[in-house]
Amino acid sequence: MGIMPFKTIHLNAPAKLNLFLHITGKRADGYHLLQSVMIFVDVGDDMEFYPHDGFLIDAEGRFATDLPSPAENIIYRAAKALAETFRVPLSAGIRIKKNLPIASGVAGGSSNAATTLLGLSKLWGLPDDRDRLHKIAISLGADVPACLIRRPVWAEGIGEKMSALPHMPPLHFVLANPMIATPTAEVFARFKNRISAPIQYSGRKKTMDEWISDLRLYRNDLTEAAIEVCPEIQFVLRALRDTPNCHLARLSGSGATCFGIYDTPYAAQAAVNKLRTQYPDWWITSANLLP
Repeated sequence: MGIMPFKTIHLNAPAKLNLFLHITGKRADGYHLLQSVMIFVDVGDDMEFYPHDGFLIDAEGRFATDLPSPAENIIYRAAKALAETFRVPLSAGIRIKKNLPIASGVAGGSSNAATTLLGLSKLWGLPDDRDRLHKIAISLGADVPACLIRRPVWAEGIGEKMSALPHMPPLHFVLANPMIATPTAEVFARFKNRISAPIQYSGRKKTMDEWISDLRLYRNDLTEAAIEVCPEIQFVLRALRDTPNCHLARLSGSGATCFGIYDTPYAAQAAVNKLRTQYPDWWITSANLLP
């Protein structure tokens, strides 16, 4: 094993959405138990991994200045854990174009960490050992294992118990964020422990209409707590619901990013155009389901 010279790995770190999020309990160590459908969309951060004598993280893009210092960054922690696990030198350059807002409920940091594991594994020529990568991912955070898979999953436990979903129909989204960070720890600190009863996942393939119908029965249990941290979330949800052809508007994760679901990419883009005119200070984008 060793660094492969003159090679640059280009990967996208996609945003994750929780189509619903039920809190079903709490472990003795403080982690909350959940049930969720997690999906990934074609909007995310762009990352490059290249040979370097030392270790360097270079950030650019709209939200680059919001990243923590390199030593506190989850990208660094992922790289360090990977190097220690496989006993290789921590030597690489990482360039990230930060397109996703920080602390926004779309698992941007977790996706960066998972993509770092994938990118450096290729750069360093490491063996394809998904079990070890999964263990590293769990140690980095509850969302990182799903971000390592980056396909639709049914998730339980603290997010580490995952089952692949059958092929999903094309879903089209609008993501909107009022540009106010909602740190996950603050949201959970305000969560009132209104525990949801576990539901049984059928695992069968569904049409778009069936997905929409089912999702309306579920919810995001963190919504009220997130609104306490960031009251603007309620206005984002209302604005999405008021756009034409929006089937459903919901908070993703701990927020503050909310999403609306639409039948077609044209309907989603029309909603983006309307919202950007009304709310020019928000982060607003259309997105499509990654299969």
